[in-house]
Amino acid sequence: MNSYINSVLSDLNAKYGHEKEYIQSVTEVLGSLDKLIESEPKYKKFKILERIVIPERVIMFKVPWIDDKGEIQINIGYRVQFNSAIGPYKGGLRFHPSVNLGILKFLGFEQIFKNSLTTLPLGGAKGGSDFDPKGKSAREVMGFCQNFMRELYRHIGAHVDVPAGDIGVGSREIGYLFGQYKSIVNSYDSVLTGKGINWGGSKIRPEATGYGCVYFASEMLKTRKIDLVGKRVLISGAGNVAQYAAQKAIQLGATVLSLSDSNGSIIDHDGITLEKLEMIKELKNVRRGRIEEYASMVPNVEFHRDCRPWQLIPCDIALPCATQNELDLADAEALVKNGCIAVCEGANMPTTLDATAFFQKNGILFAPGKASNAGGVATSGLEMSQNAIRLNWHSAEVDSRLQSIMVNIHDAARKAAAEFGEPDNYVMGANIAGFRKVADAMIDLGI
Repeated sequence: MNSYINSVLSDLNAKYGHEKEYIQSVTEVLGSLDKLIESEPKYKKFKILERIVIPERVIMFKVPWIDDKGEIQINIGYRVQFNSAIGPYKGGLRFHPSVNLGILKFLGFEQIFKNSLTTLPLGGAKGGSDFDPKGKSAREVMGFCQNFMRELYRHIGAHVDVPAGDIGVGSREIGYLFGQYKSIVNSYDSVLTGKGINWGGSKIRPEATGYGCVYFASEMLKTRKIDLVGKRVLISGAGNVAQYAAQKAIQLGATVLSLSDSNGSIIDHDGITLEKLEMIKELKNVRRGRIEEYASMVPNVEFHRDCRPWQLIPCDIALPCATQNELDLADAEALVKNGCIAVCEGANMPTTLDATAFFQKNGILFAPGKASNAGGVATSGLEMSQNAIRLNWHSAEVDSRLQSIMVNIHDAARKAAAEFGEPDNYVMGANIAGFRKVADAMIDLGI
């Protein structure tokens, strides 16, 4: 690795080595920039690496709220505003017990390059809280969201920072957050995305991340003159991203064999159809049940408790759509052994670094999340555009724009990788293409 990169990583490890996910994401990005850094000494001259790995601003605050028993509860809220060189901060809010500063720094750092790749003028940020909406009443969730926004509103705005949803923050939570923001500032700003269709949201936004992941996978396969028809697909997760990745894969002729949640994985040996997927959506989105219930509802379905799907059955394509570091080296070895030809990340950094290296060593087409799951933030950007011109585009138009953006992201990543002699290295290509745009803007804007 380049000595300049090594020095930056060493210093960062000394200060923040306890923030494992953050260090992992920085290592993954910087570790793929060797050839660019060697060819462009200006990045060292202007100390871009030292500057880009540190957030421009971190906001941390307490969120007191009252539960249905009348007891006071306290959670921690965060907003990590990482980089605004090419536009206002943009990135999701995550409500989950696992949320801490290190995880949000990892997500915010990834968001810089993801947003850059979309070609939209958006900076990178992430935020959230260790609050868990699961098991809470609607009144409790509303109370928490309102108190969370009472602090956050000071730090966001349509031209400053535009949060969106993420794990634990769906349309319900966005509604409560936006309602409180509107009440406080007395203005109907485009300050949150993922809004309801009837009050400023964009069509295709719920589907966008999952759809975009499949569009990207399709573009990768085309480079080897392969299409999705008849391909066996394993998907992890059962939330928004996984559901719509499954839907688009089925629509394009693939056979989806799995979904999962925190309790385990289901394998549907007959393939999940669009009709079966509607059952899963009702189970997960309306009843908020567990994926294992699907196995008792549908014949020829197995449920594997406390298992991820990667080692359970052979596949052609793997779409990890659950959470970070869910696919490790043992999973990667099993996928390669069982004939997998492509892995496309629907979640943020779901593949460990050693698993990624194993895929690349074995010639597997591998798409990093900052490229392949950028459809969500891309459509959030399209929502901001629609809000700005006071128009709503039809589903077909938004979907067409989304597909075009994903094709452009694929081509930009492949072109950047090819420039440095490795056209199939989408990790390197995505990182170089995303980094170069932001870094050059940072130089233009001065210190």
